[in-house]
Amino acid sequence: MELTGGVLGSGALSAFWVAYLAVLALALRLAPWRRLRDTPLLHVVGGVCVSLMVLWSLRTGLMPGLEFHLLGMTTATLMLGWSLSVLTGSAALVGVALAGFAEWDVLPATAFLTVVLPVTITQALLVLVRTAMPKHFFVYVFVNAFLTGGVVALAVGYLAAGVLIGAGAASATELRQNVLPFFPLMFFPEAFVNGFVTSVLVGLRPEWVSSFRDEEYLHGK
Repeated sequence: MELTGGVLGSGALSAFWVAYLAVLALALRLAPWRRLRDTPLLHVVGGVCVSLMVLWSLRTGLMPGLEFHLLGMTTATLMLGWSLSVLTGSAALVGVALAGFAEWDVLPATAFLTVVLPVTITQALLVLVRTAMPKHFFVYVFVNAFLTGGVVALAVGYLAAGVLIGAGAASATELRQNVLPFFPLMFFPEAFVNGFVTSVLVGLRPEWVSSFRDEEYLHGK
């Protein structure tokens, strides 16, 4: 879910800029820069960035001011962790904007909705599930990837709708009649993509998924 140009006033844009730059500064500070000297990890980060750019270029308009595309940030977070996912997603968003698929004037709001929020939700649920549920392969794939991906899609969609209402770009009645009834349908595509890709990665390239360890999720289960 992504906002398009002309829907936010200067005050809202300034607030999004402050929030996004604060998160970006924190991600820059927490990023494991020494690990990036490892060439395979650098290649993984680059691959994730390019994959996100391709995924985000495939979009459709729901209404003036609102577009839909798959996010894929749940898988990115499970692979790279919170800080690197924020930075990689931000780089991908800049690439998409340079290609003309995203609009520069709402970039901070788009970054907050499509990068910061999904990454933070995914990381928070990963910690919660690790604490409350057994460490098992199917728990990891079904809950941390599939269900979390769907939850992220719904959270981003409803927050984007709330931003439109708060900015006066759309009325609650208009959204309730024309857009909101379709939001639950966004759960399964996002959940399926993240669940499928994550299951393939942990099966074939578990070393690319930083949050997955064979000895924790597979050995002795």
